[in-house]
Amino acid sequence: MELHAEQLTAGYPGHLAVRDVDLTIAAGQVVAVVGPNGCGKSTLLRAMARLHKPASGRVRVGDADIWQLSQRQAAHRIALLPQSPQAPEAVTVAGLVRYGRHPHQGLFRQWSHEDEQAVGEALRATGTEELADRQLDQLSGGQRQRCWLAMVLAQQTPVALLDEPTSALDLGHAVEVLELVREVAAGGRTVVMVLHDLAAAARYADTIVAMNAGEVVAQGPAREVVNAALVKDLYGVDVDILQAPGDGSPVVVPAARPATTASTAS
Repeated sequence: MELHAEQLTAGYPGHLAVRDVDLTIAAGQVVAVVGPNGCGKSTLLRAMARLHKPASGRVRVGDADIWQLSQRQAAHRIALLPQSPQAPEAVTVAGLVRYGRHPHQGLFRQWSHEDEQAVGEALRATGTEELADRQLDQLSGGQRQRCWLAMVLAQQTPVALLDEPTSALDLGHAVEVLELVREVAAGGRTVVMVLHDLAAAARYADTIVAMNAGEVVAQGPAREVVNAALVKDLYGVDVDILQAPGDGSPVVVPAARPATTASTAS
């Protein structure tokens, strides 16, 4: 299903964090939202996930306005993995992933074979089957992040929102998670993720959405929108834009400063 944000404005008392954002994201696409700290990225995701009520505008998944649905109905369409998610103490990996099925439970629908199958598929997709009986707090950061993604997959929503899914991960684990995101999108789900690593965003996302001061200042394929002027505008630093070997995706490198010659007193 397509995800639409239409003139979306959201914020807090005395502060608008997101201003008049318009986005249309096709099914099976990966979108990376980038920008400096405090520019509104996380608020945008929370508003699209029906966790932060917008001041104006609307969010649609397919033809349904998320804010016109019940919380349970919305949870059948959009899943959010927040920054630094918290799990119950001593929860196992399988127990965590089962939480993704909660929106599908109800008074007249208890745990079913369909739920068990969804959990198993999510564990297999994320390569966490062998960890199912381990406690989450005993795993490495990369393993834990894959388990959280498994929980999101078990929810079986057409849209997944991931807020800094590679935060605090080393390069190897970050690549592992981002490749998994690509696989999720290849299965037809729409994925929107907040990233700080511009090179990773350019390599793994179909579309870059750049935000600054609550507004979208650029959006499109990385090769079209990632340039030195944009990076300077977002982060206030001078950079060189190189092309990655293989796919030619933009690589952002801080510009070299002129060498200084030290003088010595004679």
